[in-house]
Amino acid sequence: MIKIIEKHPVAFICLLVGLMLLPNLHVMQVTIMEARNFITAREMITDNHWILTTMNGEARYEKPPLPTWFSAISASIFGLNVYALRLPTVFLIMVIGVFVYRLSFSILKNTLHSLVNACIAFTSFYVVGITVEAPWDIYAHGFMLIAIYNLFQLFQKEKNYWKHTIIAGICLGLSFLSKGPVSLYVLFLPFLLAYIFTYKFKNFRPKTFSIFSILILMIAIGGWWFIYVRLIDPETFTHITTKETSNWGSYNIRPFYYYWSFFVQSGIWTIPAFIGLLYPYLKSRVHNLKAYKFSFYWTIFAVILLSIIPEKKSRYLMPVLIPLAINTGFYIDYLFQHFKTLQDKKETIPVYFNFGLIACIGIAFPVVAYLGLKDQLSGFWVQYILASVVLFTIGIFIVINLKKKAIKNVFFLTVLFFASIFVVALPLYKATIPSTYYDITALESDTKAQDLNVYGMNYVSPEMLFLYGHVLPSIKDEAHELQFPNETRFGLLSNELSTSEKKMIEALYTMQFVRSYDLNSVDESSRKHNSRLVNDYYILTKK
Repeated sequence: MIKIIEKHPVAFICLLVGLMLLPNLHVMQVTIMEARNFITAREMITDNHWILTTMNGEARYEKPPLPTWFSAISASIFGLNVYALRLPTVFLIMVIGVFVYRLSFSILKNTLHSLVNACIAFTSFYVVGITVEAPWDIYAHGFMLIAIYNLFQLFQKEKNYWKHTIIAGICLGLSFLSKGPVSLYVLFLPFLLAYIFTYKFKNFRPKTFSIFSILILMIAIGGWWFIYVRLIDPETFTHITTKETSNWGSYNIRPFYYYWSFFVQSGIWTIPAFIGLLYPYLKSRVHNLKAYKFSFYWTIFAVILLSIIPEKKSRYLMPVLIPLAINTGFYIDYLFQHFKTLQDKKETIPVYFNFGLIACIGIAFPVVAYLGLKDQLSGFWVQYILASVVLFTIGIFIVINLKKKAIKNVFFLTVLFFASIFVVALPLYKATIPSTYYDITALESDTKAQDLNVYGMNYVSPEMLFLYGHVLPSIKDEAHELQFPNETRFGLLSNELSTSEKKMIEALYTMQFVRSYDLNSVDESSRKHNSRLVNDYYILTKK
């Protein structure tokens, strides 16, 4: 089986990512970052706001539009639903897997080792998680990785590199059009520094015009939208840009060492990733020391550059997982070659612990899932049984192969285990949603039938706005003064009205409380219950 995979690595990567993510792409709730992107995509389709992008009818220039265009085009073809809006991100995961493989193969000339690197990349926790939390990031880093692969070819080749020049320039521009200069700083610049430290530039002068061409392409493709919006709507663009820039030094400020546990974001590869970073240990055990140095420097430079920026969030670490996957692959390759003959317990115990823990999770899943969900499994028994059988079986096979020291089989079983969680266990997520959960999807059709317009007040979360399905005008102006509509009767959706606000409204209107909409996936007794995901709906009638 592994030999067949080695013969068709790119097809295997695409097939596995597709099988892993496509069946249950719609299951998870829409997150705040997703909702903003999806609302903008919806308004591109419904209001034709493709260039001057909006969210809830207001200018939304904080992020460039390319990821939103992909979501909008997908929704135009397959329907305005969560599955269609998320679909393009799956192809970007494939892109990351394929180009980690291709870049690795360019360096290593080893199919299996390169495939290992790709598998680690697309099964790293935050590489997949980022597609739900922040759709812009996966586009920026996906296109940047294509550009980096082609730049590597350009740097290495002595001739026939114009194809790489054009592709690199286009993809650098597309990355910029996805999230501005973010990926240039956190993925490209560390790559460039690592290349300089490891390979150095040879015969670079003949390629000067190619580099100049790349810059022109990048600026033209990546910068036109910013210039256009700046010319057409300068006041709003300047206000938003100033606000976004100020956040870098005043919002989510964390200490310099905040990212030092970055390898944990690789999830199931945490222990191998950590060991792969132990340079004094691994430098004498790898086949290609120069390539190992390159991935090591790339990873460390990326973490250092991220640490310099005062604003820090966990999801900003996602691009670090790309060079980290390549770096971790050197340790896995060492285990492939030598684990059967290793006698030192200091080397074998971490392997048994890491993969044994994953096996134990699979074996224990039927009991743990039952104890956690036994009161909520009604209607989900088929999903529970299927997930239990699949994960238990994979866990047993991991144990069997660990005993045989067949570490290659153990590795691919671990990849299969991770993929299987998305296929067979993720549907059980719906069983965890409490009875208090009540979304807002039916409100627009209900109010249309009642001939009511609905307005917002205070805070209505992006998730709520997305599910509502329509623009929700606010009755508060920029000075936070109440500006009531002309209608004698209308709907009002609000997040926790204050006593003074209620008095002001009740002086003019009769307030009829209809219901609360709660998008929390936990009930009110939980510490994780978030009040921002709760809105009260009223019908106001003028006195």
